[in-house]
Amino acid sequence: MLLTIDVGNTHTVLGLFDGEEIVEHWRISTDARRTADELAVLLNGLMGMHPLLGEELGDGIDGIAICSTVPSVLHELREVTRRHYGDVPAVLVEPGVKTGVPILFDNPKEVGADRIINAVAANELYGGPAIVVDFGTATTFDAVSARGEYVGGVIAPGIEISVEALGVKAAQLRKIELNRPRNVIGKNTVEAMQSGILYGFAGQVDGLVHRMAKELSEDPDDVTVIATGGLAPLVLADSAVIDEHEPWLTLIGLRLVYERNVSRS
Repeated sequence: MLLTIDVGNTHTVLGLFDGEEIVEHWRISTDARRTADELAVLLNGLMGMHPLLGEELGDGIDGIAICSTVPSVLHELREVTRRHYGDVPAVLVEPGVKTGVPILFDNPKEVGADRIINAVAANELYGGPAIVVDFGTATTFDAVSARGEYVGGVIAPGIEISVEALGVKAAQLRKIELNRPRNVIGKNTVEAMQSGILYGFAGQVDGLVHRMAKELSEDPDDVTVIATGGLAPLVLADSAVIDEHEPWLTLIGLRLVYERNVSRS
């Protein structure tokens, strides 16, 4: 089985693939202070819950693919693979790894590994032109050309960041639960904030995607818009431009990159 690990700034998502099928997944908090030994204990606990894997760390795992936006965590995971997974082939997404996606960016090293991986999966699953909207710590918008090239993108504050900022910076406001309000026009402070977050982000997505699609293709209707990320379900029903929802897009991309660097080498 292939273990895929996507380390984000807030959460780390792990997926277990049996061939092309994802058979198990987990979401944990990202902690840049965790050591390799602590990560190994955590992984051992998670792996032990799956009936197809053995009790010892590494049993049943025949490949590992990792991408990370947190350098310190990537360093510790590299140590985990070296010390605890023995001869299991491991692909850590960094400069030099084959993705199959040309990066048309002024400085390709500035692009987060997860964004490139999303482009890989989007191009494989849906073809280009495409736009990936990833609802994470930041909300990122990434453009893939008709030829499968990573063209560039947009970075906006994420939903949770915005909610926290309102609670911190506005004296009479507080942190709220991200639920759908009864109406767009809120009848109390909580509903007013929920409306602003939910419908405000849906409007942001629609506006940015509309502008990006016009730059990406002569026929903007040809552009496939894919939503991913843990907070995507909050916005799906209220966005007019999202065509597909693939919650495991990054994990699928990691599987594809692993195959391009190991299985087919």
